[in-house]
Amino acid sequence: MFIQVITGKVKDRAGFQRQSDRWNTELRPGAKGYLGATEGVTDDGRFIVVARFESEAAARANSERAEQGEWWTEMERFVESPSFADSTDIVTLLGGGSDEAGFVQVMRGRVTDAARLAAIRDGMGEFESTMAKFRPDVLGEVIALHADETYTDVVYFASEAAARGGEAASADPPADVAAMLDNLMSAIAVDEYLDLRAPMLH
Repeated sequence: MFIQVITGKVKDRAGFQRQSDRWNTELRPGAKGYLGATEGVTDDGRFIVVARFESEAAARANSERAEQGEWWTEMERFVESPSFADSTDIVTLLGGGSDEAGFVQVMRGRVTDAARLAAIRDGMGEFESTMAKFRPDVLGEVIALHADETYTDVVYFASEAAARGGEAASADPPADVAAMLDNLMSAIAVDEYLDLRAPMLH
C-alpha cells in the first residue's frame, strides 16, 4: 500500500467540499489502483486528506493525469499552504480504516526513538490485542510512517461521543496497559491533533 497525506488550511470550506465531491464522482473512476481516502476539515480550518493507493506507481500515474492536474489547480483556489507527505511504511490495526466511522481523530508527530518503535512493532500482535480490549470504541486505525521520521496516525470511531467516552473510561489503565502505552510514548511525540467531526470517507 502507498499513502499520501495532504494537509493545509482551508480558505473556502464550501469550495473545498465541492472539489472533494467532484473528485469522487468525476475523477475517481479513472484513478487506477486507488483504494480510498479519509478527509475532512477541523473546526479551526485545517484540512487533511489521507489517500490510499495500491502502490506508489499507481499514485504517481494518477497525479500525472491531465484531469487530475486541472482538478488540483481548481482546488488550490480553496486552500493555502498545502504540504504533502508520502508513505510506504504503513501499519494497520483492527482492520485499518472504517467507512462506518462518524468521527475520525488524526494525530501527527515525530518518531523520537526508532529502535524502540521497531521493537514495539515486532510485538504488534500483542499490542493490537491489548488495545482492542482496552479501547473497544476504536473501529480501526491506520498509521503512516514518513521518510523524514514523522508519522500520521488516523483513528476511526463510530461517533465523537463514543471516542470521548472511551477516553474517559480508559483514563486510569491497568498497570500492564499503562506500561505498554508509556513504552509507546517514549518512542514517539504527538505534535498535533486533528478532529474530523464530519469525515468524508470514500
